[in-house]
Amino acid sequence: MNIARWVERSADLQADRPAFIFEEGETSYKNFNRRIRCAAALLEQRFSIRQGDRVAFLGENSPDMLVLLFACARLGATFVPLNWRLALPEHLYVLKNSGSTVLFCERGFLEGINSIKDCLNDICITSLEDQFEVLLEEMVDEPGEMHDGGSTPLLIVYTSGTTGQPKGAVLTHDALVCNAENSISMHQMEPEDIIFTNLPMYHVGGLNIQTLPALSIGATVILHRRFDLEETVKVINESRPTLMILVPALMAALMQHRTWSELDFSSLRAITTGSTVVPVSLIDAYQGRGVPVIQVYGSTETSPIAIHQTIAESWTSRGSAGTPAPLCDAKIVDARGNTMGLEEKGEIVVRGANLFTGYWDDPDGTAEVLKDGWFYTGDIGHRDQSGWYFIDDRIKDVIISGSENIYPAELERILDLSSDLAESAVVGRSDKKWGEVPVVFIVPAEGVSVTHDVILGLFDGKIARFKQPRDVIFVSKLPRNAMGKVLKFKLREMLC
Repeated sequence: MNIARWVERSADLQADRPAFIFEEGETSYKNFNRRIRCAAALLEQRFSIRQGDRVAFLGENSPDMLVLLFACARLGATFVPLNWRLALPEHLYVLKNSGSTVLFCERGFLEGINSIKDCLNDICITSLEDQFEVLLEEMVDEPGEMHDGGSTPLLIVYTSGTTGQPKGAVLTHDALVCNAENSISMHQMEPEDIIFTNLPMYHVGGLNIQTLPALSIGATVILHRRFDLEETVKVINESRPTLMILVPALMAALMQHRTWSELDFSSLRAITTGSTVVPVSLIDAYQGRGVPVIQVYGSTETSPIAIHQTIAESWTSRGSAGTPAPLCDAKIVDARGNTMGLEEKGEIVVRGANLFTGYWDDPDGTAEVLKDGWFYTGDIGHRDQSGWYFIDDRIKDVIISGSENIYPAELERILDLSSDLAESAVVGRSDKKWGEVPVVFIVPAEGVSVTHDVILGLFDGKIARFKQPRDVIFVSKLPRNAMGKVLKFKLREMLC
């Protein structure tokens, strides 16, 4: 199936129903579908986009981001959303690695992109607000025949690899259809629902947990460019959403708002959360206000819904990640791939039609995590006596700050460029606001005096601000094992 048929069906059956509420305006399913068809004709006729071509997007959440996604879907092309929080060298890597031929860019990011334009070879850069809108108005709503979809790649979503280089997870139409069905089941989603989306849609969390599933059944999405605390309070009180997602850091921020005790949650059927271990105290605070908090577990590679709670289960399995989604299998295995028993810890592995097909242009990286149809998540977990899955730890050293993944290897590669340092390592430190923040351990080169500010200055302009370390700790040596590998758990112990 091609996911563009979702919108065509809703345009036929409920043409005037709002698909989006965005910046005080509404877009009906009829108009949404018209813009998708015109955008598909534009991509095909003006930019010569064909099946398999990659089309990149750099900007905040907007209906036109989704117009371009569905236009790519119609053509069998692949949509590549860029994380607008990344630094320019990171954007350059993603654009080159993906082989994107067109980049649609919001006006606010054009200056930065134009500064690296000479490195982008033949990529056509198009302003979303200016050129795209003008070109779209010139197009006739007559795109070519819709592609079949199915196993054709639709999305390449980049997630940082443990080597520090981003990896592009390839998601097909089939994977997104499967994920949507899992979401509809877990949320009891209906066409009458009003979904509030304020998480960034360059992540599968903001795009795929609720937004695309809502559009698949003709529900309405209240779409915000980015999270804003005051606007979130206003939407909850006045727009009456029935479903929304809040990562733990945003749940905590909302609890600190001056009107927390007066917020009207009565319209919400549930709040969905995940991306990291969710403190039970947060769950209790919201459920104490009568709002079910349902947890979802997964990753970019799983589209992301792999394990989840239902609304009913949220009251009885607090602290767990739930059970495998209806169209997904999961198990706990040891280092040899043997299935573990109840209460035994091991690596969580999952399989299903929701899985990615592999990392773009990275067969070795793909082979490391996809084995016999199972995706090896790198996370440690267990099942209790009732069959609930719990996330205990991570095999990988990823730092989860807010809802963003930060990989120490990416920061360590920058530190390795400095001749002033003999050794360095990065680990996560617990943080009340963000969950975790990166901290650098430094061994200065012999005879060199280096300061805290100099170390932090090494990251300026080279990596996104949210990834930059918050502290520097100087030590005489790094703890290592007999093979010379840094023992990061000992560094974490030093932070306690």
